[in-house]
Amino acid sequence: MLIIYSAAALAAGFVLDCIFGDPHWRFHPICIIGDLISICERVLRRIFRGHEIAAGIMLVIIVCAVVTAAAAAVSAAAYFVSPWLYVAAESIMCWFILAARSLRCESMKVYDAIKYGSLEDARRAVSMIVGRDTAALDEKGVIRAAVETVAENASDGVIAPMLYFAAGGAPLGFLYKAVNTMDSMVGYKNEKYIKLGRAAARLDDAVNFIPSRLSGLLIVLAAYITHMDGAGAMRIFRRDRAKHASPNSAQTEAACAGALGVRLAGDAYYFGKLYKKEYIGDERREIEPEDIVRANRLMYAASVMALVILLGLKTALYFILF
Repeated sequence: MLIIYSAAALAAGFVLDCIFGDPHWRFHPICIIGDLISICERVLRRIFRGHEIAAGIMLVIIVCAVVTAAAAAVSAAAYFVSPWLYVAAESIMCWFILAARSLRCESMKVYDAIKYGSLEDARRAVSMIVGRDTAALDEKGVIRAAVETVAENASDGVIAPMLYFAAGGAPLGFLYKAVNTMDSMVGYKNEKYIKLGRAAARLDDAVNFIPSRLSGLLIVLAAYITHMDGAGAMRIFRRDRAKHASPNSAQTEAACAGALGVRLAGDAYYFGKLYKKEYIGDERREIEPEDIVRANRLMYAASVMALVILLGLKTALYFILF
């Protein structure tokens, strides 16, 4: 029955996220994971002074072990009390690791700022969801950044967590989020993190290898369903999905660029330093604010398809085994 309980929790968690989004709570589990990473980083830098690669490896081991054990303990305790409490606990933990509604809300703040506010408001809004420097971005650069983050986080923030949750419940789902959060905090190639963040960045590449590619294909399918350019999405996905320093980030960006018929990526500044990047997609038309809305439509359609597929697989597995 655990398979059915897990499937129910996955569906409930997705619905909760779509309705409520991320609760703005200081003690949100992802915030606690972030605090744990910061504390471990400070302590390990002192212990492994001059040996930052070793410190980074220990950071990954400690954070992954603590987070996975904590999630497993909550699930086990809930199941010991009642299967229904187990489903409720797993549903809530699934909700905590998904970010579909929050991704839409934050990206739509950029849309609203462009449509009804000022460019400065739009830059400020997009700076909350991207890592690049935004102070010098023009309107098209702001829109491009918002579309790219929706496309990339369709995998990182929604589909990949669902995939890991479906495979191993809350413990595996939270393990994925721990890795993803470490990468977002220490996985930079600047002087401070080039060594310490290496292990986290490599592990993040590994755990996202399959989900990012599945997400790219789902966005291609979503383009057909949402009456965008499905053929273009597949063409650009196949052609441009390797045009990124990360082996995973361009997978969904390429599919999204093809579906929209716009050009994404290109050079960007991070921490005041220019990083040269290839363009993704063909500029068949100029990017516009409505592309943020369209990108969110693709993200939701792909996410729902992922949910349906995962629930179907878990149901089929139940009937095969029982």
